[in-house]
Amino acid sequence: MRKALILAGYIGLTLTALPAFLVFAGRLSFDQYKALMIGGAVLWFSTAPFFIDKKTKSPR
Repeated sequence: MRKALILAGYIGLTLTALPAFLVFAGRLSFDQYKALMIGGAVLWFSTAPFFIDKKTKSPR
C-alpha cells in the first residue's frame, strides 16, 4: 500500500511540473494545462502526507 501511495504521489508531482514545459513547447493548450495541473496537485497533496517522513527532531 505504501509503495502505491509513493507511486501515485510522484505521478501527481510529475503532473504539476511537466505540463508547464509542454505548454512552453507548444504541445498543450492552456485548458489542458490547467486540467493536468489541478489533477496533479490534488493527487500530490492527497498522497504526500502519507509517505513523507515525519521523524524530524525538533531543536528543543
